[in-house]
Amino acid sequence: MSTQPVDSLKRSTRDPALLRRRLEAWLAHRLPEGASPSVGDVQSPSATGMSSETLLFEASWHENGDRQRRAFVARVAPDPRDVPVFQHYDLAAQFRVLEIVAARSRVPVPRVRWLEEDPSFLDAPFFVMDRVEGRVPPDVMPYTFGSWVTEASEAERRRLQDASVGVLAGLHGIDTRAVDVSFLEVDAPGATPLRRHVAAQRGYYDWVRGDRRHPIIERGFEWLEAHWPASEGPAVICWGDARIGNMLFRGFEPVAVLDWEMASLGPREMDLGWFVFLHVFFEDLAHQFNLPGLPDFLRSADVTATYEQASGHRVRDLQFYECYAALRHAIIMTRTHARRVHFGEAEWPADVDEPIMHRGVLSRMLDGSWVAP
Repeated sequence: MSTQPVDSLKRSTRDPALLRRRLEAWLAHRLPEGASPSVGDVQSPSATGMSSETLLFEASWHENGDRQRRAFVARVAPDPRDVPVFQHYDLAAQFRVLEIVAARSRVPVPRVRWLEEDPSFLDAPFFVMDRVEGRVPPDVMPYTFGSWVTEASEAERRRLQDASVGVLAGLHGIDTRAVDVSFLEVDAPGATPLRRHVAAQRGYYDWVRGDRRHPIIERGFEWLEAHWPASEGPAVICWGDARIGNMLFRGFEPVAVLDWEMASLGPREMDLGWFVFLHVFFEDLAHQFNLPGLPDFLRSADVTATYEQASGHRVRDLQFYECYAALRHAIIMTRTHARRVHFGEAEWPADVDEPIMHRGVLSRMLDGSWVAP
């Protein structure tokens, strides 16, 4: 996941023509003999992030005497040479969580087709799912910069907001006692899911920074310890990258929930905090460019009220989770800047915290002067 609002960011060194031929060969391996699959041009979306690699393609093949044609999406673990955003990419876990969400809730997710854990076909594991048609609130340029979201009426945006919050309530309502979700446990030390999640983020930060130190991130971890919630509440399936930019919409209703690579077990407020903060991030970018943004959209109090009504759960300590989201996003932003350095698009400035675009917001959160919109 990344929200670097630069349209020219390089995401991959993989050759689309070679990918097309390899996907065609892989389908011939996967489908029954005589299917004679054909794959069209392979493309990557440009309006959203760059953590896993997303490939869009159409394929046709013979089946039961007819020629079938389908539009697919492949999620591919990134090439390690491309400075991936995350240290680990568990494609099998993403595939499994999509299966669970589809079977156990009304949350709209694409139908998953095939999981390929053999890296020999595309030089990385991948899975393939049906392509869902819809429109996405873009990251590049951000949806707060003049998009179909800003052009919508206030009532339409409210429909989008409430429906999106309903997605979170539906996801968190999945009964984790009725299905094996142990694969979503965070592998890190700690007595509770939140403790393990934060410990994993510390490890992620250490991996990302190398020999650098980011003062504002380290202040953030100290703040978390000083403001730890008294009670975490029950652990649920957390989407991880919970934001409207990871949903496809028809009109103003979500028809597909995407990007599950950050999924884990944890307090439901982790998703809510991320959901609210990511809008704060884009809103802050709009203000930096002297644009009006969307000040009445996805406000913390509104999201909380809608979620509580939809879920029956009382939201607690959301300020803590919003700050945690800002801290996590800060780590990701340092990694995406490292990618830009790798591809010759940027250099490291003298102030290593400068690439953290929301550091002003994060700083105010840490010193107590931040007022949630």
